[in-house]
Amino acid sequence: MSSSTKTKLKAARDALGKKCYEEARDAAFQVLDYEPNNYNAHVFLGLAFLELGQHDKSEQYYRKAIELKTDQILGWQASDCISQLYERSSRWDALSEALQHMMQMFATTGDAIKCAETLQKLVSTRRDHGTRQQVVSALYYLLPDSPLYATLSTLPSPDPTNPTSTSTFDTQTAIHNSLPVIEEIISISERDEEAVIKNEFDKRRTRLGGPSPDQLKRDIGVEVWGASKLPSIYQEVLNHPSTSDDLRRSTEAKLIRYKQQYFYALPTTSSEKDTLGLELDELINGVVIIGVPMTFPAGYGLDYLRQYMRLLPATPLARLLKGYFLYTGTPIFEEDEGENDDEHAKITPEDKDSFDTIMDTFGSLSDSILASRIVTEVYLQELDYTSVINIAESGLELVRRHEKDTGRKICQVRKAFQVGLATALVHLYPPKHHARALRLLDDVLNLDPNNVDALIGRGYILQHARKWEEAEVLFAKAVSLVPVGAEKSVRAKEESAWCLSRSRVEHGVQELKDVLNDLEAEFRHEAFSHFINSLKSDRTYAPSYTSLGIYYSEFADPPDPNRASKCFQKAFELDPREADAARRLAEGFADEREWDLVEVVARRTIDGEGGLDAGIQTGDGVVVGRYLPTNAWAWKAVGVVELTRRNYAPSIDAFQVALRADPEDQLLWLRLGEAYSKAGRHAAALRALARAHDLEARRLDVHRQTSRLVEAFCSFESILEVRPKEIGVLMSLAQTQLDLARQERFSGFSARAEQSFLAAITTCHTMSQESSGYGGVAWKVAADSLFGLSKTTAFVDEDNVREVLSRTNSLLRGHASTRIARAFSPTSATDEVPLTGRHALEAAVAAYDYRITVSSTEDIAMGSALFDLGIALYAWSTEDKSSGHQLASETATSLLKQALQKEPGNASYWNALGSMYFMDKPKAAQHAYVKALEHDTKILDPDYTLAWVGQALVATANGDDSDARTLFEHAVSLTADVVSGGRDNEELLPAFFVLNRYVKRCPRDPCALHLLGLLCERLGQIEQGAEWISRAITLLEAVYEETEDPLVERQFTIAHANLARLRVGLCDHAGALESFETALGLLAVESPDDDSETKVLRVQTLFGSGLAHFKLGDLQSAMTTFQSALDCSGEDQLLRGHVTVLLAQAMWAIGTDEFKESAKAVLLDCISTDPENLMAINTLAGMGILTEDDNLIQSLPIERRQELDPGRDVTYLLVQHHLSQSDVEQATRIAQKALHIEPSNLQLRPSDLPTTQAMLEIHSLEENITEAKETLDLAAIAGKGKEALRCAQKSVMLDPGRLQSWRTLAYVRAREAS
Repeated sequence: MSSSTKTKLKAARDALGKKCYEEARDAAFQVLDYEPNNYNAHVFLGLAFLELGQHDKSEQYYRKAIELKTDQILGWQASDCISQLYERSSRWDALSEALQHMMQMFATTGDAIKCAETLQKLVSTRRDHGTRQQVVSALYYLLPDSPLYATLSTLPSPDPTNPTSTSTFDTQTAIHNSLPVIEEIISISERDEEAVIKNEFDKRRTRLGGPSPDQLKRDIGVEVWGASKLPSIYQEVLNHPSTSDDLRRSTEAKLIRYKQQYFYALPTTSSEKDTLGLELDELINGVVIIGVPMTFPAGYGLDYLRQYMRLLPATPLARLLKGYFLYTGTPIFEEDEGENDDEHAKITPEDKDSFDTIMDTFGSLSDSILASRIVTEVYLQELDYTSVINIAESGLELVRRHEKDTGRKICQVRKAFQVGLATALVHLYPPKHHARALRLLDDVLNLDPNNVDALIGRGYILQHARKWEEAEVLFAKAVSLVPVGAEKSVRAKEESAWCLSRSRVEHGVQELKDVLNDLEAEFRHEAFSHFINSLKSDRTYAPSYTSLGIYYSEFADPPDPNRASKCFQKAFELDPREADAARRLAEGFADEREWDLVEVVARRTIDGEGGLDAGIQTGDGVVVGRYLPTNAWAWKAVGVVELTRRNYAPSIDAFQVALRADPEDQLLWLRLGEAYSKAGRHAAALRALARAHDLEARRLDVHRQTSRLVEAFCSFESILEVRPKEIGVLMSLAQTQLDLARQERFSGFSARAEQSFLAAITTCHTMSQESSGYGGVAWKVAADSLFGLSKTTAFVDEDNVREVLSRTNSLLRGHASTRIARAFSPTSATDEVPLTGRHALEAAVAAYDYRITVSSTEDIAMGSALFDLGIALYAWSTEDKSSGHQLASETATSLLKQALQKEPGNASYWNALGSMYFMDKPKAAQHAYVKALEHDTKILDPDYTLAWVGQALVATANGDDSDARTLFEHAVSLTADVVSGGRDNEELLPAFFVLNRYVKRCPRDPCALHLLGLLCERLGQIEQGAEWISRAITLLEAVYEETEDPLVERQFTIAHANLARLRVGLCDHAGALESFETALGLLAVESPDDDSETKVLRVQTLFGSGLAHFKLGDLQSAMTTFQSALDCSGEDQLLRGHVTVLLAQAMWAIGTDEFKESAKAVLLDCISTDPENLMAINTLAGMGILTEDDNLIQSLPIERRQELDPGRDVTYLLVQHHLSQSDVEQATRIAQKALHIEPSNLQLRPSDLPTTQAMLEIHSLEENITEAKETLDLAAIAGKGKEALRCAQKSVMLDPGRLQSWRTLAYVRAREAS
């Protein structure tokens, strides 16, 4: 180095000391002009530029200085300078990189103190400004695997008493005890991985076509856990000499859980899964060997379970195991396990009811396979087969999930659940679930041919099918596999003997005797003695009572029907499944015409066989299918009882169910026709009666016992066996399957219909593959089948439906046209998404669209194809609530218009177009309906009611109320069946029947439920009406909580007001008061601007509240509320008049003279205000009759009587008044005058004996023999003494063959005798 260079360097150093950074910069540049690689000049330039704020240039010259002296001490100084630069400019990553470089240099030179100080600064920087992963990376330098550990380990041990004596205390502490560092790394890494998984899940879950949420979490977990260092760090803790026992146990649990979740997440195809599984097995076995408490049992052996209970006695699983051991009588611990176990084995008061202990703890262990196995066995012991089915199905799902997670088959556990499930299915309302049970049992026996429970279960199924020899073989095999004397051995031997007795009586009887000998019972040979001894052994065994009753009724000498009836009653009380006893009991009651008892027996028998749902429903209470009834006689009996009570709707339902079991019962069809006729359903009645007539004629023809569709189906199948590719046969078969599916769905057999629809689609697939010339026909049938399938809300065989839809979509993929491309966007049906009818509907739309592409271009065929596509697309648009809903609806309408262009004379197309226009374009809808009327010969038929009803509805929508009324009146006048709105209850029955069916199909329609409740009120079924309206209120409340719609609020208020009125009728006055107050609270504060509906509601609610108070004895509150109702009625004369009359009636009912006079005054005041208020006048006159006040009676109007008194109440009151005065002649004259004015209006009141007698006396008996007989019957019932007997005898003489006359005579004689 020259002297001039040294001078310039000195000048630069001095300038830096004086903070003259520009002079220092210039002097350093002059040095570099002569010596470009001068280290000091680069350092001075870096410092000068740093102080001048030019950080980029400062970094440039510092880095150059480091490169010049990398392996020398001067390089460290430059690194220290550049770290200051990074720290000052907040470049923390660059600072960390520089510090790491410095640590490497210090470690290379062996300077442990400098290395430790730099590491402490790095850790501090990462803690303050780095991510969690960066902090972990910095802390890793303190572990034995670090490249710095050899240098840092030379530091002396720390002095805890004087931590400030050295600048590297933290590093010394960590180096000499790395456990706290490892624990910190674990804590940070766990939080970091959890955050990474959550963030990745949130990022990926919205991707289209992505996996299910559970699978997505597994995929992310595999990515994170596969690259994680946590398992090795856990191992460091386990190997560390300073680790405590508690820490080691918790870390072992963490390690097992971590590897377990990674093991479950790995796909079964991964080679790493097997290795990881073996590692897990070793870890768990090691834990078990040393007896460390874990939160899961290592196995199902008794030793493992006892060890688990001993180590973790307070866990739910341990309590469940303890309860199960007590339930089965198994010792909780072995006697030689020592005295320390006495505390755990001690029976607490809570453990005395072991069954309750098991059930209580199982609620928190529903995901445990072991707990599910235990509870399944317990329910089997308790014979609770419904619960067994639920738990076993859940257990099989847990097994499937476990096998998917672990990749290991647990065949024995699966087999145990299958056996339990099959056993329950065998015994739950047999034989309704035998088909499903048989499939399970066959699977079990294929794996384990000697499974005793499976053999016994299959034997029961064969036994119920009356395959005695096959069943006997299975029971005998089960006997040979079970130790002699065991319960299963005795049961199997007994069933084997019974089956043997059905084919070989002597051998069977001998075997049964051997069974009795095995049970060590001393029985005599006679059947009677065996039955008696059986009952002595078990007095609750119902079949013994049934058998004894049969013995008394059929084999005793002489027969003893009284004892037989008692035996049947006892058997039926013990077990409603004793169908034979129930049937005989019901027949006896029917002979005695005890219809109430017949109904009780029949309904309990139906409950015993599980009803229509066979005892199996889904979680929301929906029936999973329909089953054939086992005891059709019970349904028939219920139908007959309901028919005699004139409850036609329940009678029809019962007959229909009975016909499922025996569709060829001619008498049943006859009864059904009778019920249809009396319910007003004349068309259905004619069909049922015609069916009964056909069956009567077909009894001689045994070759036509099946329906035509089934026969056709079998014929086509037989042809296809010979010629499987015959297109014509395939076409006919597909159409037959479609028709059969529609018939089955119409009949209510949804599961069968689903299978038939799928079969039709599969046949169409075969047709499309075999020949391309019939594509239009094939896809027409396939699309119709898919459209029919779309009306199903939940599929029975979802896997099969998914497979068929997948195949259909694959065939249609790539064939979408431009007709509906903009309006129709189907959703993808993945395996994780449950299938609904919407997926089938989307496939139907695509199939209809493809049908147009491949079908004929003829106008008729093209019109039909466009019509089908339009209807399907419109149905899809009504379910789609997205922004494309309107576009899809418009496209459907356009397609229908195109269809009409192809075939303008098709009335169905016009009718469908009118329905599409109905809501939005009523004028266009009316035009379409008129066009339909012009083209449809059926609609041109004046008896075709629906066309007139549709036109009336359109007129109503257009506001033409007068025209609508005329159209409705015309529709009602037609001969076809139309629901009438008459006052007679008989005329309301059809409306009730239709509305009841609708509510069953749409149970969540509050309007229908409300209307059905009001209809029940009109029919006198007040309790049932209150139940329907209560359900409507519940639904309306839920809807209002979501929408807060004022219209829903008003409906809710009206429903409460109606419910309160019904509760008054049911004498539930407290409940009525509560509902009235609820309705009143929902009404706005009274205002002059209230509409008429609000005013009527307020008045009704107030008066109803007063009436409820009155019935509850609170007279003061009642009268206050009545007065409020009167005030609210305002100037509305009609409303005020009604309230006034009701108030007067309530005051009169109090009974005191003061209130009676007040009631009269209220009515007189009302009449003075409204002189034509006939109801008030009649009420006042009635009070006059009761108090013999002629002045009040004279207030009855004589003028305008026909107009003001349509009910002819005035005539009735006048007749009553004169009869009370013993003036029968005047009463007769008034009645004769009324009859002269209106001969057809003969209103007799059966409860009013004098009036009835008077009016019967003036009726001419000579004019008509039929009327004479009926009048004589009425006169006999209304009269007394010899005169009544004379009328009854005369009626019998007029027509000795008339049953009603004899009944009247019997009634009169019985009345006189009593």
